[in-house]
Amino acid sequence: MTDLPFTLDQLRILKAIAKEGSFKKAANSLYVSQPAISLQIQNLERQLNVALFERGNKKASLTEAGSLLLRYGGRILALCEETCRALDDLQNLQGGTLIIGASQTTGTYLMPRLIGLFRQRYPQVAVQLQVHSTRLISWSVANGQVDLAIIGGEVPTELQDVLQVTSYAEDELALILPKSHPFSQLGDIQKEDLYRLRFIALDTQSTIRKVIDKVLSQHGIDSSRFKIEMELNSIEAIKNAVQSGLGAAFVSVSAIAKELELGIVHWTQIENVTIKRMLSIIVNPNRYKSKATETFSQEILTLFVTPSQHKILGDD
Repeated sequence: MTDLPFTLDQLRILKAIAKEGSFKKAANSLYVSQPAISLQIQNLERQLNVALFERGNKKASLTEAGSLLLRYGGRILALCEETCRALDDLQNLQGGTLIIGASQTTGTYLMPRLIGLFRQRYPQVAVQLQVHSTRLISWSVANGQVDLAIIGGEVPTELQDVLQVTSYAEDELALILPKSHPFSQLGDIQKEDLYRLRFIALDTQSTIRKVIDKVLSQHGIDSSRFKIEMELNSIEAIKNAVQSGLGAAFVSVSAIAKELELGIVHWTQIENVTIKRMLSIIVNPNRYKSKATETFSQEILTLFVTPSQHKILGDD
């Protein structure tokens, strides 16, 4: 059998340089010296008889051959990590690591509660939570970097044949107003009243904003006519703006449990209009599913949702 022209350590170094953009930063991230990093890359290029990096650039830029090796090397490293986790499961069914992904709102307000329940039952299992956009999290699940994820948007088209998508729960989106607003004294408001409000919104590319616009349109409401006072990039910032009396906003009910309990914002109902989105669980069926992943799916996710309602629980 012919010896491989590279080692796993060399692949890790290549990946680190590509990620950090320089040999020095890669060396720091791997806790080794820069000369050691440079020597390994020189050896790797000699063994493969190709140049992996463009010479003369301030930033470490991969050649075509370097990019090709990085792509396949990443798959090799991911498979090695998957193998180690499978072996760890054989030795300790209750140990190991669980890597969970979530889109922004879900990861901020729902997942900590789920992880807390899981950790109470299985404190010996290490849990990592990665929170990104639906698109980035979907790719992480597809590449085996995340075991499972709960998302609020749609899986990218190019991954729909790769990932297994299961409906999980309905997430209701609430219209919140400052307590001082006149509409807060009403039982509900009419559709036409929305055009009289000033709104604090997420940017137009956010998943939640697209869902809101779509549902409102289905009820004959033109969101393009809304008076957008400002656009912010976080739910927390939006809630603070509403509390300060700057305008109204649509947010997930799961994000305002404390605010409603403390009475610092008002959840206003719109007559004959309910805005909901479906949260989904995504996994890669072609990847190894650890015992920790199976346990989280079977015990925690099923307990947190009532089968008849399939609606996120608002209270403990």
